[in-house]
Amino acid sequence: MKAVAIKAFGDAQVLGLASMPDRVPGPGEIAVAVSASGVNFMDIGIRRGMREVLLPHVLGVEGAGRVVELGEGISNFAVGQRVAWVYVEGSYADRVVGPATSFVPLPDEISDEVAASVMMQGLTASHFATEFYQVRPGDWALVHAAAGGLGQLLTQIIKMSGGKVIGRVSRADKVEAAARAGADHVIVDDGTAFADQALRLTGGEGVDVVFDGSGPATLDGSLAALRRAGTFCWYGPVLGANTTLSIMSLPKSVKIGYAVFFDHIPTPERLRERTARLFTWVRDGKLRLDKPTIYPLAKAAAAHAAMEARSSTGKLLLVP
Repeated sequence: MKAVAIKAFGDAQVLGLASMPDRVPGPGEIAVAVSASGVNFMDIGIRRGMREVLLPHVLGVEGAGRVVELGEGISNFAVGQRVAWVYVEGSYADRVVGPATSFVPLPDEISDEVAASVMMQGLTASHFATEFYQVRPGDWALVHAAAGGLGQLLTQIIKMSGGKVIGRVSRADKVEAAARAGADHVIVDDGTAFADQALRLTGGEGVDVVFDGSGPATLDGSLAALRRAGTFCWYGPVLGANTTLSIMSLPKSVKIGYAVFFDHIPTPERLRERTARLFTWVRDGKLRLDKPTIYPLAKAAAAHAAMEARSSTGKLLLVP
């Protein structure tokens, strides 16, 4: 099989396409021919050495494709069936093997590209706005990186729930993408002055919830933008430094927490339930995805470089 593996940690140039032996699925596993795999910031973190992995290591954890081989004991999937997955390591490849419990069947009306675009970011956005903080009609939400793939999906789910969105983007050329996703207001800011604008837009009250994965640079501003007893959803920084908080220094009786993706899908049954809901939202036009930016598998380094430069909007996919 062909796969993008790292033999050392470093910048995007350590990514290289390699030929590797096909792995045979063991008991409880399936093998899938990959049609598209998603690129995520966590992949960049692993490439940089921010998580301990054995080298060489094939990057990627999500995608879509077609079952090509079944391991012992598999009865709920069939060879030739279309599937999608999340958190199956080694997804930057033309073949992936993983536990059947990490895969879900794909409805005919959901394309492989859409599925690969929505698994990680869609489930994450769903967790943030429906479980970590249940958005209510009339709530104000501040969404950082609102033009990104996660930010656009999160904005749409907030709007579905009757909330109002202030989106922050880093550059003026990203305003259109955030507004198209449904943001009521879009702030162009490098992460230093957005709090004053958010307070002004909410009549001085502050927002009910902040969704911030931008790292320590925006922490103080996000706290300042919250109303009294508001909620801070912290989901990073994947690529930033650790931040130490003194709980007694938190202002305005705010509530702060770290949103963990797996708490949304702690069981295979919950994974199927949550993905089925996502696919229904997409099918019914309630959740719209921009056309993804597609790179050949051999150009994974270019995809990483674009994501790190914050020059992209929407989802980045790799295709064999």
